[in-house]
Amino acid sequence: MKILRIFTYIVGGLLGTTLLIIISFFLLDSIDTSYLKTDDSPNSFLIQNINIVPMTSDTVLINQMMLIEDGVITEISGEIDTTGVDVIDGHGSFLSPGLIDMHVHVWDKYELGLYLAYGVTAVRNVWGQPMHLRLKQEVSNDDLLAPTFFTSGPKLTGPNYLGDDNLQLFSPEDAREKVSSFHARGYDFIKTYYGLTPEEFDAIVDECKRLDMDIVAHPSNEVPYSNHFQPQIKSIEHAEDIVQQALSHKLDTAKLDKVVDLFVRNPNTPLCPTLVVYYNIYRLLTEERVLESDMIEYMNPLIRMVDSQEQLNRWTSTKSYDPDITKKIMNQHEFHLFVIKKLNERGARIISGTDAGIGITLPGYSMHQELDFYKMAGMSNYEVLKTATVNPSKTHHFLNDFGTIENGKYANLVLTKNNPLESITVLKNPELVFIKGRKLDRVQLEKFKEKALNRSNLVVTGLRYLENLLIEK
Repeated sequence: MKILRIFTYIVGGLLGTTLLIIISFFLLDSIDTSYLKTDDSPNSFLIQNINIVPMTSDTVLINQMMLIEDGVITEISGEIDTTGVDVIDGHGSFLSPGLIDMHVHVWDKYELGLYLAYGVTAVRNVWGQPMHLRLKQEVSNDDLLAPTFFTSGPKLTGPNYLGDDNLQLFSPEDAREKVSSFHARGYDFIKTYYGLTPEEFDAIVDECKRLDMDIVAHPSNEVPYSNHFQPQIKSIEHAEDIVQQALSHKLDTAKLDKVVDLFVRNPNTPLCPTLVVYYNIYRLLTEERVLESDMIEYMNPLIRMVDSQEQLNRWTSTKSYDPDITKKIMNQHEFHLFVIKKLNERGARIISGTDAGIGITLPGYSMHQELDFYKMAGMSNYEVLKTATVNPSKTHHFLNDFGTIENGKYANLVLTKNNPLESITVLKNPELVFIKGRKLDRVQLEKFKEKALNRSNLVVTGLRYLENLLIEK
């Protein structure tokens, strides 16, 4: 018995020590991200001497004033009484809606600061985990300086698609139960994924319809591409899956016309192309020491160590037995640009998304790479900006109050010296960013970048992902 008591003390001591170490890691991470905590800075004031890019039409409202009260736009006019109101002078700059990235993977709070630094004021997280419910609550409670945050539940896939990055379903009943559970727990929408069987897919759609819950669809290879155009499905992800699924891995322009027809006939199910994440495969194949570049240091350290390295290894290996792979990837990327051109010419709706947070696709910065690709595909600056503002605002009911500059909309805004309708690139370096009326200046935005660059939260990220595996699997 004495030996047993000694053993119990040892085990208890080890567990206690381990728990203290874990708590200390999270405490340090909380301290390190305290720069994102909201303070008593005002979110009610008047901005004068501004030119407004409202995104309700292809126009600029010259020399305007805007009143913001409690983070909401309440008046826009050439003349507003400034009595008793704090005033910000825009000095003739241009005020646009904040950008919305409709396809991201968030790993930590530092990334939220990065999004703001690049003018991204709302994100749609599409790989939900328990940590994201807590993050969503903090943002909703206005406790964090962060993009307005919405998240899916865990990615739902079928019985034959293994991987710790998704949740396997084994029956239609299983599918219904998971959807109901995610709805009850507070996830904003469902993410369907590669590998779902037709029966599971239909069960998810039916249950989401019953619960009035939206779906974001990474097309399943076991379901006809055309079946993804349904009222509950609010967007279809990835231009690459048009090629790899709808076109059976062929760059077939004739069959593409039929796919474009589907998007034109179903304007409430837009495409979220994520061109930049696919193009980054080409970079992995062609750029020497790509993982040692300065910009990659802005990736979450665990993702950089595991996912970024695994992707580099995968494509380096592919190149060793397929010397034409680099050309194939570039050819498909160029076909993606053609897809965007055709969709835009036919009036189909496109919403910008980047797949940021995985591989070498950087939070915030990648949005501007994505928009550059749309410009390369022949879209005007106004059409490009629509994909990141007004188009996303029409996708989900929870985004209706964003994406344009109008009375009653949230003051998620970007101020630039020059007109983004003349040069979309000016949005890369905003002078000011407003998040629900809170003003962030250039000094603060640069600080957000610096903090993300110098973070050391590998262990905390790993523990959060372990939580996901323990709870969701």
